[in-house]
Amino acid sequence: MEISSYYYHVKCPEGVIPKKYQLIVLDKLSKPFLPLTVFYKEALGRISDSSAESYLKALYRFFTWLRTDSNYQGRTIHWDDEPQAVRVAIEDFLINESYCKVTSSDHKTYYNVSLTNKSPNTVRHLLSALKSFYKIMIHLKMYPYPNPLIDAHAILEEHQAQKEGVREGKPRMPKEAGTEEPLPKRSRRLTDSFFKIINGEWKPQVIDNPHLPFMIYEAGRVSNWKLRDEIITRMLFQTGARAREVIELTFGDYRARHDKGEFTTFNKGSHGKRTKFLKVDNDTLKLLDRYIYRERKKADKSGLNINDFPDGTPLFLNQYGNPYTYDAFLKNWKTVMEKAEIKINIHKTRHWFVTRSIRMIREQYKDKAAQDQAIERLRLYMNWSAKADTMKVYEHYVDEKDYVAEQHDRLLEKMKKEQEEYLNQQKPRKRATQPSVEPENKIIQMSEKEYDLMDFINELNS
Repeated sequence: MEISSYYYHVKCPEGVIPKKYQLIVLDKLSKPFLPLTVFYKEALGRISDSSAESYLKALYRFFTWLRTDSNYQGRTIHWDDEPQAVRVAIEDFLINESYCKVTSSDHKTYYNVSLTNKSPNTVRHLLSALKSFYKIMIHLKMYPYPNPLIDAHAILEEHQAQKEGVREGKPRMPKEAGTEEPLPKRSRRLTDSFFKIINGEWKPQVIDNPHLPFMIYEAGRVSNWKLRDEIITRMLFQTGARAREVIELTFGDYRARHDKGEFTTFNKGSHGKRTKFLKVDNDTLKLLDRYIYRERKKADKSGLNINDFPDGTPLFLNQYGNPYTYDAFLKNWKTVMEKAEIKINIHKTRHWFVTRSIRMIREQYKDKAAQDQAIERLRLYMNWSAKADTMKVYEHYVDEKDYVAEQHDRLLEKMKKEQEEYLNQQKPRKRATQPSVEPENKIIQMSEKEYDLMDFINELNS
């Protein structure tokens, strides 16, 4: 059952000076809740605005559960209780609300968390948010205990094991020296998290239906969506950008590029700095022009002409003339998807873009070196680390699927040819005096070789 949040926030209106907090977290009684308000303010200096707000929303669910369902020795648990009580609350939440399996380590110094098929994909995000929250509370001296989300004991043990070698009291020699057995590869990476997720490593979800964008455009048309939402959706599919990177575009982003089909935008972790560009087709540009001069002009209260807008003016507005937000777009997206009975979240547009881009690269470049260079450019555009295996997952999917399809087609073609040869061999030779008569219910039996081929086909299709 979805937990109804006890907390929400309101953002400080633009132009208010001085502005100590960019937003204030309130409870259902409209009373300010200082811990989460302060957390967001301090998090802005450490992570991007969108990540800070995402962490905040993840914490709402846990803090609501603390207030309504937590129990430790017969009492409700508070966020500023001692670490043991907080850990009990987190363990109960993971088991009862996130459907995880939680087991203690051999020395009971940390807990292993196993995700199940019922677990939401936000578990890791929540644990990261909680860890960050308590770090900030400790830094501000609002939490007087050690961080409940940090396993200091285990991290020290592993660090010590890596330092010690065969020489008593001496540090371990490097593996290049060849004098000591190298350390075995660990099943889990060195981490100071008290709750360690031991499965469910994130992998990109490959979306490969070439007609997906057009299915969603049609669903939006039938649902009578706003031109603004159609433009944003088209830009998501055409650029592979994150939703906020499109929704929060400004007129300055449009003016910054020489190519009229390009826009500058911020990137994850760039703290609002314009570090990447997006490119769309002419049809989308025509729709954008129509939106700016019609739908947007009706909502805009400034009365300025398009050339007079400051660079920071948002491209997309809501009906009241305020900047369009991710939450508002998400609500409209869900409405369209429900009416069309399509189960797909906004982020899937990004996966679709990468999968189709790699397929196009494979088709366009026959030389392996040229393919690798093009894929590297795509990786840089997507802002993925060279050390991560994200791009390799997409490449493997495209290559494997294309290889299987190609081999499958060849096999079916060969089988058809062999079957024709077999049938020709089984036909009785015609006699000059007596025409041959084909039995009506002739049963054609396949050879052992052909049965093996059919088994192979079934394996490909399974």
